[in-house]
Amino acid sequence: MLQRFERNISVLGRSEKTFINYIRHLASMSLHFGCVPTELDPEQVLDYLYELQQRSKTPSQSYFKHTVYGLRFLLKTEGLPYEYLKLPEIKHEKRLPSVLSREEIWRMLSGAKLLKHRLLIGLLYGCGLRCMEVRNIELGHLDFDRKLLHVVQGKNKKDRYVPLSEHLIRGIKKYIATSRPEKFLFEGENRGQKDFDSRYSQKGVQWAVKTVAKQVGIRKDVHTHMLRHSYATHLLEDGVNILTVKKMLGHGDVRTTMIYLHVCQTPDAYPHSPLDKVFEQCRPNGK
Repeated sequence: MLQRFERNISVLGRSEKTFINYIRHLASMSLHFGCVPTELDPEQVLDYLYELQQRSKTPSQSYFKHTVYGLRFLLKTEGLPYEYLKLPEIKHEKRLPSVLSREEIWRMLSGAKLLKHRLLIGLLYGCGLRCMEVRNIELGHLDFDRKLLHVVQGKNKKDRYVPLSEHLIRGIKKYIATSRPEKFLFEGENRGQKDFDSRYSQKGVQWAVKTVAKQVGIRKDVHTHMLRHSYATHLLEDGVNILTVKKMLGHGDVRTTMIYLHVCQTPDAYPHSPLDKVFEQCRPNGK
């Protein structure tokens, strides 16, 4: 069953991380009952899911959700319908993305003490990259003459090109000259060692972004993807066509990009607050 599960998840193009995540949750369930989940009856499954739900204190209930997702994929692998175990529907939370202002972006860029951290922030925001994509940048992906970055095999195995700022190009050239990376632009402690991932770690990128945001006094819970959200929002505020923004983000469906229309500040979207008119028209002179 495990071999079939691994084969199917690979054939469908899911990542190894997804496979490990699903299997970890299914293994916990198997150990709990002493058998594989497909040997359970629906009542046992629902009791287990209820226990997970009660145990979870986080709003997203991620452990509960990933257990359900893993069970769904297992049933699909075994050719069984979702009704076989009476799996519940997972309702997706409709949350608007959090974004940084341009002033906050500038504070992070000017406040970062290390050039490496400034470039990480600059690329995540200035090119709208995901954490994985900034880690995967190789020297050969940088086209300084055309001022383009080739994002190779991003999410869903898709390539795209995005513009490179001249400010970034100057910083990257300086960084390459001093740090002398061999393959990846940002390399970690395993650089040069065979059979080891030489890229800068995911935790390293996340730590750098959070640390710089805290150092410059930003109170928002800043994370790497917030810089990507800010990139999309600011482009729309600058009047860039939404289909162009979709292409630059690497989205497969424009409906995914349209969520940023709810947070960007354009004259049509947010004309003014009515409170301003109250103060202008009703406040006593000079008071």
